[in-house]
Amino acid sequence: MHMEVLIPAFSVLFIIIGTLGGYFFGRARGRKDRITVLSDQPQPVTSVVDRPKNDVQPPPVAAMVSQPKDEATMESIIPNRIKLFESIQAQQKAHIQSLPAESIKITLRDGQVMEGKKWITSPLEIAEEISKSLASKALIAEVSGTLWDMARPLERDCELKILTFEDNKGRDTFWHSSAHILGQALEAKYGCKLCIGPCTTKEEGFYYDASYGSLGLNDEHLKKIESEAEKAVKAKQCFERIEVSMEQALEIFSDNKFKIEIINELPVDKAITVYRCGNLVDLCRGPHIPNTSFVKAFRCLKASSAYWRGNKDRESLQRVYGISYPDKKLLQAYIKQQEEAKKYDHRLLGKSQDLIFCHPYSPGSWFFTPNGARIYKKLMQFMENEYLERGYQEVITPNIFKMDLFEKSKHAGHYKQNMFLLEIEKEEYGLKPMNCPGHCEEFRHRPRSYRELPLRMAEFGVLHRNEASGALDGLTRVRRFVQDDAHIFCRESQLKDELKGVLDFIKYTYDIFGLSFDVELSTRPESYHGERATWDKAEAILTEALNEFGKPWQINEGDGAFYGPKIDFGVCNALKKKFQCATIQLDFQLPDYEQFDLHYNSEGKEGKRERPVMIHRAVFGSFERFFGILLEHCKGKWPFWLSPRQAIVCPVSEKSEAYALQVQERIRRAGYHVDVDTSDRSVSKKVREAQVAQYNYVLVVGEKEAKIDQVSLRARDTEDEDVTVMSIDDLLQFFKDEVEAFH
Repeated sequence: MHMEVLIPAFSVLFIIIGTLGGYFFGRARGRKDRITVLSDQPQPVTSVVDRPKNDVQPPPVAAMVSQPKDEATMESIIPNRIKLFESIQAQQKAHIQSLPAESIKITLRDGQVMEGKKWITSPLEIAEEISKSLASKALIAEVSGTLWDMARPLERDCELKILTFEDNKGRDTFWHSSAHILGQALEAKYGCKLCIGPCTTKEEGFYYDASYGSLGLNDEHLKKIESEAEKAVKAKQCFERIEVSMEQALEIFSDNKFKIEIINELPVDKAITVYRCGNLVDLCRGPHIPNTSFVKAFRCLKASSAYWRGNKDRESLQRVYGISYPDKKLLQAYIKQQEEAKKYDHRLLGKSQDLIFCHPYSPGSWFFTPNGARIYKKLMQFMENEYLERGYQEVITPNIFKMDLFEKSKHAGHYKQNMFLLEIEKEEYGLKPMNCPGHCEEFRHRPRSYRELPLRMAEFGVLHRNEASGALDGLTRVRRFVQDDAHIFCRESQLKDELKGVLDFIKYTYDIFGLSFDVELSTRPESYHGERATWDKAEAILTEALNEFGKPWQINEGDGAFYGPKIDFGVCNALKKKFQCATIQLDFQLPDYEQFDLHYNSEGKEGKRERPVMIHRAVFGSFERFFGILLEHCKGKWPFWLSPRQAIVCPVSEKSEAYALQVQERIRRAGYHVDVDTSDRSVSKKVREAQVAQYNYVLVVGEKEAKIDQVSLRARDTEDEDVTVMSIDDLLQFFKDEVEAFH
């Protein structure tokens, strides 16, 4: 895969960091592709899978004709690249060998200190000293916080961590390296022009974009690509790394206009890293697994169309998706899980249960039917009840603002390209993509006292983001959505308690819905606002809060919002699909005098004013996304309290229909949703169809039940003979207990 690496050119030494696509393009990998609840980034290259029919798109893959591969690439260009690579590599190796091999101290995770030699000792050698088993599984190292190739010599005293496939960063690297194997296969088989190929962590796997001319890839091509990749795996090709200047990079990739475009945008005073794997020489900031033989299972999943840099006015590309594992059993499990996930895709379930639909007139904006709206409203009611318990106050702010507001908040510089803009009376307006600027105005519209703090301001605001059509993905990535968004304005001394409260709120909510989650602390990005000292303080505060929270967490370097670091929660549903939902963002910037100049009258001396701190937070994230996650999580079998079809009354015959309608009315008055099947079908068929429709309970009534004011109750997934007879009063108490037990 690739993505260049900008590395300080203080020496010819090697410094790795990630994938060119991963970081340079806003990190096309999953971490950045996901929807971040309060600050969203566009995808650098957008797939046209699930693209609306009326949207402009590249020619469909199947519509392209086949053509022979570019033999010039194979016979001249690739050998020339390898020759240049080897020449530079020899010079750099000679330079390193001339450096003094001074002693260095290497501190391991457990605190053990080992001796090594600068420019000689590698993480792999240390791993072998610790355990042969560890060395055989080691993919990359983390050297004093920097990701590092296992064979790359250490340069100074350092802290060393050995990472395997069980570690997120190790797994990312495994898929990153697999993308290079894929790129090598694509280039060798079809002589295509490679573009970018990141790992897609949150969705598992990797992809590679390339330009094939008029060649259209299909399933037969994918099989041939897999065969070519297997050759690379069996060859046990090492991943080798060099640093190059901009001039050298331009020479190496002189035949590839996509790489040239990337290189020309890099700072001229920074070195660039290039990796070689077999015959593939590629821009990449690494790191990589030791060699290709670590990949025991490799599969091409599909091919789709894409645009270069996600711009529909640029070149049409083809994207090949892949998955790989260090064990064939893991690949088999993945394939089985994907087949299961297809059956319970929320778009399919939403249609079959008459919950949601989307129309070409408004791509990315979903309709919720009465059944879907019941669930949506119950989720909102759940959050409203929690707000009442936890001291939040709801507000309502406009949906449309002059762009001056977003200029003031600094959001325009980061998100304007993703906003829906319009001109009104010769002034530029935008539909709001987030609530925080409006909440800042809500705070500052009148004088505030320290007695009001913490002020927990919540809003179910309708937001719009102009996502690329190829990035739209059912309910999980949309253009119109509602967030359970809130902003807490507090004193700095109140931060600890407020953060603890939000963390507990999120855990409580996810426990209610039976969702597991992982936690990441996203730190200062390159394009940050404010002083570094303020960022360091904010990151330290969130670190302390996470440590006290007691759940495992990891660092996600450079993925914070432009105004502050954040804690992101990755939710995993029953189908093992991961989504980023909840977020907590600590913000010292928006309240600042250069932006909103927020303040409150402080305690004590008259007239003294102090600046509050903001916590941005969301628990569900967006209701749309959370709805989709839950639908797949429960596989369409909604829990009773949330179900749009809680019960249905099935009269045995026309004679008991009047009683069935009475039962329905009594249950409705108690606050539950109940239908009546008055069709002329047999009662057994009514019961069966009700169970297929996922009614939680089927209430059969006949003349006997009517005489004694009872119902025969069947649960959704029970056998026909498993029937409970009870009075209406007992039934209502049973329903009440069901709701309370779930909470």
